[in-house]
Amino acid sequence: MRSTPNPPVALEPKLSHTAALILQSIHAGHVYGYSVMEMTGLPSGTVYPALRRLERDDLIRSQWESQSVADAGLRPPRKYYRLTRSGKATLRASHKRYPLLAKLIAVAEGNA
Repeated sequence: MRSTPNPPVALEPKLSHTAALILQSIHAGHVYGYSVMEMTGLPSGTVYPALRRLERDDLIRSQWESQSVADAGLRPPRKYYRLTRSGKATLRASHKRYPLLAKLIAVAEGNA
């Protein structure tokens, strides 16, 4: 018997629960590291390495705020994150894998 090759399968990005939670948090408007930590409850040793990986994988982009804005707020400059087009698509796909993800963020924000 000849075996037939498997048909091509659409590749769904494999995203850890932590990375999906961080993407969802950024999508919900928590756009700098500390606010992601506050929203998710994840420690800095988890959030900041994950943000670097997400940026390396082109799912998010970052930009430092200007020093003058930080000075006006009497704090160090913040690095702001936003989802890329690929990050938005990955987040949508992650909702299939983690269906309660968006609800968790909404509950944490008091919007549910």
